[in-house]
Amino acid sequence: MRSPFRLLVLSVTTFFLVVLAAIGALGWWWSDTKMPPDQPVAFSHMKHAGELGIACTHCHRYAGRGPEATVPALSVCMECHVKVKTDSPEIQKLTAAWADGRPIEWKRVHSLPWHARFTHKPHIGAGIECTTCHGEVAGMAVMRQARSLEMGWCLNCHRQKSAPTDCLTCHK
Repeated sequence: MRSPFRLLVLSVTTFFLVVLAAIGALGWWWSDTKMPPDQPVAFSHMKHAGELGIACTHCHRYAGRGPEATVPALSVCMECHVKVKTDSPEIQKLTAAWADGRPIEWKRVHSLPWHARFTHKPHIGAGIECTTCHGEVAGMAVMRQARSLEMGWCLNCHRQKSAPTDCLTCHK
């Protein structure tokens, strides 16, 4: 015979598991269907990474050194754009910000839940291509999140590459 307390614990546990499953499913759906944010400057990875063949790490210089790839500093853009395409309205936005000493306020495209921890450095060190997680960026006129970046997706990759799968690898 089951005690009322045991039945209550089972009911509450089942309820929370159902809620967590629903949140997970909603998160998967949202991450695969959300629209990319409007950026303050129209930037085409298709032009820069695709046509011009600029390596990801030329602009995202901290990707191999720390937890985040970071958005490029305006000085990286101005390496070329002090002379290249200066009549473009989008480049003029960069030039004005550069002259005023203010950064471009890019909006985050790829994001993980608060409880997840991700560091680019070990992934790049292991030879994982940027396209594995970010998709074919060189073909994107507008940057968007191409992969769900959900736990199951990451775990599948870790298992394929014999990378650590213990919880503390990715969770705070």
